[in-house]
Amino acid sequence: MGNSYAGQLKSARFEEALHNSIEASLRSSSGDPQPIFTQLYLEPEPYPGNMEVDVKAKTGVALHGREHPGHELVNGNSSNDLEELEDEDDSDTSSPPLPYLQAPAPDGCCTLDGFCQAGKDLRLVSIATEPIEVPAGFELVGAKSPTVPEHILVCAVDRRFLPDENGKNALLGFSGNCVGCGEKGFRYFTEFSNHINLKLSTQPKKQKHLKYYLVKNSQGALCKGPLICWKDGKTRLFPSSASTSKPGSSSSLSSKENGGASGHSSSPFSLSDSPPTRTTQASSVFFGNQECSFLKPLASTPGNKTLPIVPTALRVNVPTNSLAVDGRPPLLSPSQVSLGPQGQGYRTADLGDSPVSSAMNSGPPKKRHRSWHPSSLVPVPPTAVPVPAIRPIVCSPGPVLGVASPQPPVMGVIQPQPVTIGETVIVPDNLLNSAGVRPVILIGHGTLPYFYGNVGDIVVSPLLVSCYKSSQLSDKTLEALGLNSSRLLSVETMILLTLQYFARLGSEQIPLREELEQIVLKAMLCCPGGPAISPLQLPWLARLEASVSGGSVQVVVTNNSLGEGISESLRSLAESPHQQQCLPTYVVIICASKMSGSEFCVIVLGKYQARALAEGMLTTNEFLKEISYELITGKVSILTSHFRTTSLGDNLDKQLVRYQRRRKGQVIQPFQGDVTDNIHSQEAASMSPPSDSDLFTKGFQIYPAQLNVARSLLSQVCSIADSGTQNLDLGRFCKVDFLVLVPPSHILVHQTAQRIRQSGVLVDLGNEDPSTAHLKSDKYVVRLDGDVHAKMEAFMKKVKQNPYTLFVLIHDNSHVDLTSALSGSVCHGELQGLADRVVNCQEVLDAMNLLVLQVSCFPYTLQTRQSRISIHNEVHWPSTEILREQFPEELVYFGLRDYSRSLQWGMASPILRYDDAFEKMVHTLLERHPHLHSMVIRSYLLIQQYTEAMMALTSSPSLRDHITPETLAMVEDLINAPSREGSQGCGHMLLVRIPSLQLAMLARERLEDVRDKLGLQLCFAVLLGSPASELNLHRNFTSRLRAWQGCENEDWVPHTYEDLEGLPCIVILTGKDPLGETFPKSLKYCDLRLIDSSYLTRTALEQEVGLACTYVSRVVVPEPKKAMAPRESDVEKVATSLNDGDELERPQSNGSAATRTSGSLAENGVSSSDVADSFQKPSTSTSQPEGMVTIDMGTSTLGIKQECDSLGTPLSSDPSKASKAPPSLYSSSSSPSPSPSSSSTQRPSQSTQCDREPTRASPRTVILSRAAYNLLSGESGSQLSSSSLLPHADVAWSSPLRPIITHTLQGTEQSMYYRQWTIARQHHADYEAPSVPHPRRLLLSGPPQVGKTGAYLQFLRILFRMLIRLLEVDVYDEDEEEEENSEVTTVVSTQWPDIEEVRKLPFDPNLRDPKFRKASPVYSDKMLKSFKGCKQDKESQTPATRVTKSIRLSRFAAHNAFHHCDQCHHYCEAGAATQLSECTFHAFTFCSSMLGEEVQLQFVVPKSKEQHFVFTHQGSHLESMRLPLVSTKDPDLLKSPIFTPTTGRQEHGLLNIFHATEGAAHLHILVVKQFEMPHYRKYWPNHILLVLPAMFNNAGVGAARFLIKELSYHNLELERNRLEEQGVKRQDVWPFIVMMDDSCVLWNAHQSAEGSETSDGGSCLSNVSLKTVLQHMENTPKISQYAVCGTRKWSSSLARRSPSSLFSRCHLHDFVMLNVDLTQNVQYDLNRYGCEEVDFNLRVDSSGLLLCRFNNFFLMKKHIPVGGRNKEFLVKPKLMEIENPALISPLQYVCAPDSEQTLLDAPAQFLLERFLQSCSHRLFPKAVRNRDNPVLSIDSYLNLSPEISVCYINSRPHSTNLNHQGLVFSGLLLYLCDSFVVSGLLKKFHFLKGATLCVICQDRSSLRQTIARLELEDEWQFRLRDEFQTANCSEDRSLYFLTGRHV
Repeated sequence: MGNSYAGQLKSARFEEALHNSIEASLRSSSGDPQPIFTQLYLEPEPYPGNMEVDVKAKTGVALHGREHPGHELVNGNSSNDLEELEDEDDSDTSSPPLPYLQAPAPDGCCTLDGFCQAGKDLRLVSIATEPIEVPAGFELVGAKSPTVPEHILVCAVDRRFLPDENGKNALLGFSGNCVGCGEKGFRYFTEFSNHINLKLSTQPKKQKHLKYYLVKNSQGALCKGPLICWKDGKTRLFPSSASTSKPGSSSSLSSKENGGASGHSSSPFSLSDSPPTRTTQASSVFFGNQECSFLKPLASTPGNKTLPIVPTALRVNVPTNSLAVDGRPPLLSPSQVSLGPQGQGYRTADLGDSPVSSAMNSGPPKKRHRSWHPSSLVPVPPTAVPVPAIRPIVCSPGPVLGVASPQPPVMGVIQPQPVTIGETVIVPDNLLNSAGVRPVILIGHGTLPYFYGNVGDIVVSPLLVSCYKSSQLSDKTLEALGLNSSRLLSVETMILLTLQYFARLGSEQIPLREELEQIVLKAMLCCPGGPAISPLQLPWLARLEASVSGGSVQVVVTNNSLGEGISESLRSLAESPHQQQCLPTYVVIICASKMSGSEFCVIVLGKYQARALAEGMLTTNEFLKEISYELITGKVSILTSHFRTTSLGDNLDKQLVRYQRRRKGQVIQPFQGDVTDNIHSQEAASMSPPSDSDLFTKGFQIYPAQLNVARSLLSQVCSIADSGTQNLDLGRFCKVDFLVLVPPSHILVHQTAQRIRQSGVLVDLGNEDPSTAHLKSDKYVVRLDGDVHAKMEAFMKKVKQNPYTLFVLIHDNSHVDLTSALSGSVCHGELQGLADRVVNCQEVLDAMNLLVLQVSCFPYTLQTRQSRISIHNEVHWPSTEILREQFPEELVYFGLRDYSRSLQWGMASPILRYDDAFEKMVHTLLERHPHLHSMVIRSYLLIQQYTEAMMALTSSPSLRDHITPETLAMVEDLINAPSREGSQGCGHMLLVRIPSLQLAMLARERLEDVRDKLGLQLCFAVLLGSPASELNLHRNFTSRLRAWQGCENEDWVPHTYEDLEGLPCIVILTGKDPLGETFPKSLKYCDLRLIDSSYLTRTALEQEVGLACTYVSRVVVPEPKKAMAPRESDVEKVATSLNDGDELERPQSNGSAATRTSGSLAENGVSSSDVADSFQKPSTSTSQPEGMVTIDMGTSTLGIKQECDSLGTPLSSDPSKASKAPPSLYSSSSSPSPSPSSSSTQRPSQSTQCDREPTRASPRTVILSRAAYNLLSGESGSQLSSSSLLPHADVAWSSPLRPIITHTLQGTEQSMYYRQWTIARQHHADYEAPSVPHPRRLLLSGPPQVGKTGAYLQFLRILFRMLIRLLEVDVYDEDEEEEENSEVTTVVSTQWPDIEEVRKLPFDPNLRDPKFRKASPVYSDKMLKSFKGCKQDKESQTPATRVTKSIRLSRFAAHNAFHHCDQCHHYCEAGAATQLSECTFHAFTFCSSMLGEEVQLQFVVPKSKEQHFVFTHQGSHLESMRLPLVSTKDPDLLKSPIFTPTTGRQEHGLLNIFHATEGAAHLHILVVKQFEMPHYRKYWPNHILLVLPAMFNNAGVGAARFLIKELSYHNLELERNRLEEQGVKRQDVWPFIVMMDDSCVLWNAHQSAEGSETSDGGSCLSNVSLKTVLQHMENTPKISQYAVCGTRKWSSSLARRSPSSLFSRCHLHDFVMLNVDLTQNVQYDLNRYGCEEVDFNLRVDSSGLLLCRFNNFFLMKKHIPVGGRNKEFLVKPKLMEIENPALISPLQYVCAPDSEQTLLDAPAQFLLERFLQSCSHRLFPKAVRNRDNPVLSIDSYLNLSPEISVCYINSRPHSTNLNHQGLVFSGLLLYLCDSFVVSGLLKKFHFLKGATLCVICQDRSSLRQTIARLELEDEWQFRLRDEFQTANCSEDRSLYFLTGRHV
């Protein structure tokens, strides 16, 4: 029964299907009833076919077109398997095809499948016997429609357009007629396909859709003939005679390794043209990676119809990467082709999917296979093998399944071999019934025979075939394994290894491919080549090996062929009496013939092993379908009747009814009572437990581990952005939005939405309003079901419409459905391929503002060679061991590996165990019912066990001995826990996993019924946990949950499993896979006894056990290396016949009878499933679940808390309490929702025994089947562990041999292993993935229930914070220094300064800006507080870090080069690539009086900015820069040109002032050094650059300011001259420029309106633009009379209070509006590196000019750690090798003239300034910390360190200076003094005795001249050794200075 029928069962159609089945079987030659399940699964067929079958008696081959698919043989005339072979690129046959842009049928036309548009029936089954008129030259051919795959449509086609027998000579084009309505002359196949309603999803092609010639059979009825052999070689033409017994050739069939090609194919024969006609066990046949030649028909007895199956010419697309390991295309190996019958429940398929089936399947494969995959890409020796089907039904003799006998492999091209006729095996009739086992033939090495007869009773499996292919490994693979070709094993050695392996397998073990592969690999590594064994020695050695097996392995040696041995074995099996036989488990058949070399195969006869192997070949979907089939067809009735009686033989239902009557409406008291306490049902229903909402307080925290993972994700995103590949531009995003895709589970949607709600992430991201956010969380979670497309469309529309929002698409549990969209189908009621359609659609891949985060606990299927995720983009959860060391918390994660390790704890009752008694019962039943699937048997037994356990505890104690101790312990704990003291009615959850929905519903119904009849209906709930439905809980239990939670809302119902916290209940979890739902802490038992050998891939097995993983108390996990749990003495040893349900360390229990089975809640510690993020009992240590996001309160996390937890947990409101909590990572006692007495041993408010004892969270008890237990205990046991299994059913091993994977391989190493050794199967979504991984896709992997949801929600939060940080800036936040007694002046509210008032204000020379804290204070009458005393002591010792504050950028901010937005991209980004060359270079020369020479500056002017300049008529020479007039009034114009000197900040400088100027017209010029010009041009192609001459490359900022001012004055004169000619007065030309630093980011203004004081006594600031500030200053009345205007520097304390005065005269810097006209004669010092603004301001003020600061405007300066003044010279020796540069101290910056000292590679002026700043205390000892006696500095201000104050005096005549009468100076500094300084001036000043002098000059001669000119030697004493020079190298001129003492 193929996967393709996923329609839901329609009960209304049951009778119809049954009727058709009966009718068909009446017409058929055999009387067996017909399988009908498939018909029920076919959704749309309104016309079930039912036709007779003609038997061709002579040849015994039924060739009728209506043959049951399972019996068709592809021999010359008939095959339904081949048709599918070619259809491979057709649309999927099962999902309704998407119409390929077909024109709609004309109105009124018939559109029914199988009919033409005129409404005439074209189906072969309907018109086979009707006369059809065929015009001359036309042929009747059969067409296939994907919508009715089981029918052939009859058409008449002109023979000229069909190929001849060689596949040649078909004319292009088409000509055909409709045989239904007779319409003729269709000239286009597209037109014809529309007419006959083919409804194609792909381009109609005759080659694809015309399949067969139609021929008449002996009765004259039309039937399917040979395939049409189209030229592309898809198929070969077969002889049309059905009786040909010898095929001429077989065609090799290449497929993706392992048959991976057939991903999800439905069973190939399931699409026949007619319903099955007889029920001989139809078979599915597998061909593996091998030659498949004809399956030959043989003569058959009259009653025994034989059908040839000829899978020839199976074509499968062989993608390039499916080449064999050694480069040849892989061939199909005999087991991979499944030819399965229509009604067949099992499709035997290799776990890898069968290529043939896929070959036969139209369209990409549709099925995942589950089992061991012979996954080699290696070409297999051409052994074609028949594989009969596995459907467990009693069968009459069946058809022949023949397969070609291959010859030994010849190197080179493998040629198809003809088949010898004798090589056949007749499968005996009734084999299954007589032997009680369906033998499984394991393909070994060599030729398997044809099988015919009752082939349904055998199975051919390719399980181990890949182990024997080592000879085909490529050199590269051998090298990776550390082998070479000389080490390859001979066939004989392989046979002996296999024998040895089987002989050592236990009776309860099944062969595993991976295990044998490891044995083979070890053999190759340890004994290269091995001893040579001759074929003559082989039989003897083989028998010797088998002799040690104790009879479980038998060797059969044949001389002629394997068929002989198989035939003999099957015959003896059928003949030996069923009861008496003692069969070997394995029969190894060896054929050692000289002709073909040694060959062998294995027949598995062990009942357990054969069944496990056969069932393991089915995919999950297939075996679930098989179970449905068995239930629907009533095959299970025999079981039902068996279980109607109890183990004691009584009638179960009667007993229950008797007991129910005896109770008389009374029920067992739900809590606070005993099982024996009965009360009236109404009274019980009205009982309500005490409410304790403390238990369920919702807390939401983020743990350190989650924070670490979130940060790792963030750093990964940053590295994508930093990779320079332009794949992600984080700078452009200002918002984060997200969508979470989850598997189709309603509960998972609620759970994820609840996590989102509790985390507060929606509010933190600013996506929702806090008041409504809790209602909106649902729209951020989308289920991958039928509605996903509409929701994704809406999401993608949002993505496109918001290019500045970074969207994150989170694909949670992304391993669940990774089927390719092409092969996706609706299978077994589940949509497949949806995730692929959504996550891998082109829109998602192309969106530059969308990150895809795939989250998985089992990421193996995402880690193949074709993975779409770069290995660098994987983030793995840190291992438990690392976390336990890093965070010694009370709660630790307990995962899969811990369960395996727990087996070494030496406990009486381990937490991971299997139920031996249950397994024995199962074993007995399996032998009794070989036809039923083992899961059906296990389920019925499980239901019986639970039923009888409930009865044993209530009505029938005598049943106790018949129930397994495990079951009884769990049920007893379930019923009794709520009645225990202190439990407040809370109990445990018991999880029972039943994958089949039908069985789960049966179990729920049965257990509820029994519970109610026993009066337990209020003791515990029975829930069906199905992904497809919401939780449905009885209102009694709902009200109990409400009472516990103190929930007032009457409408509240539980939506997630966590909402069931504390509720005693049995949850029957159904569905193909667990989907990641989190269970409450009260989950205590996981019953996984149904998970058996069908779950043999790593993901399938581990995800089941993952249900139990959770966080547990650290104390219950023994330290490693202590095998015996040291605390076993604490464990209560209660003498009880039951297996104690409590596995781990119990706190002392009172040992009462009530607790004897599994102690109390405390014992298993409410079993912790989750951390406080749903209603939780804080008393139990909470586990951290999938979505848990909590902040650890104990470990340094209050800081984290503010960072991430917007909601604030209940604890966080009391920080003092939090701080007392012990450091605990996952402990409830210190975090999530503690009870009031929060302390290190927090008293649980609901501990089970007494309140003194804290509850411990213990691991959950997991009960497995034996098969699963063996694999999970593998690490400690002998078998291999689950980690060695194939990682996932959708992937295949890339090589038959590979290094052994160990469980220690985790994270990246494990990912690298899987990326090297696994490949995606053809139906996997990554199969055709691009070769380069997607750059914006990440993978987060972590174990199940570890807290990944919390981590990714935290990631979203910190991603947003980071983007905001990109949108936030750190601005300096430092208070201005205040005066000693600053009296507050009343503020007169006025907009502009009054020039007269400003003149009256005194100039304040104090350096109030904190950036000058390390500069010398300027002496004045009113010194600042901070200069009193010795405060500077410390400051000078340690470099103080400047205080910054993070401020969110406003819309008026200045930005750096990383900012992009639609509004300003034209402003800063070059339009086209050619833009750079569109700049023009203009030299601008002027004469500088100060420099005394001509200066040539270079302008780089972009074309778009040329309007700002005046050029000569030729346009080549730049004459001047245009200036506006003083009278210009334009609200959209900034009149002052803005100059920004910048260095080293081409990326980080805030040079984009588009938003700051609100887009107003302005002239912005960047002043750059010559060597940096290319960098600035690259980043700012639209900016005007002013390039300084090369001589200034090493100069400081003083040079830039000097040249800006000189240039501006020169330009002002030029503009005055130019405009004067136009009649403008000279003084009307605008004289101001703005000099602005490249770190000015934001401007604020005080609100001047009334009532600006805020409620907290502060006044409010508002963001304003640079335009507002500048225009305000430019509009000042009489502005031309001000020399400099500026603003105040922002600080948070200033912002809170109104300015004491609106205007003041003081220092201005960073952002100044400078009048170049008034300040013509006041220059910046061009030599300066620092304090040039202070120096300039003092000169301006002393020249009598006005400086005015507008105190109501504030400038924010951004802290930029790179470039600018920070970009200081690394002072290093000129010759680097001399010494370590770090050792040079400022004292070494100067030296004696002509000394041998190391010369330094730094400018002289820079060395001097640094020397004075650091060492002035040596030059001016009397001035240190002596503010009453400052150093006198004439005409300049130099920084002499903060300890020395400087008194500035201007030597110019008419300057205004400080009154220095009575002031005595402690020193004199003369720096490059000019001719205005004369000796007479110096004589006016008084100096202390011992005061010191420092004279600095350009060279030694000017130093001597200055001393002489100023007559210094009169008052100052000089010594020869007091002369110094700067220690710079000789290329630069040194500065010289001389020191002296005052005498």
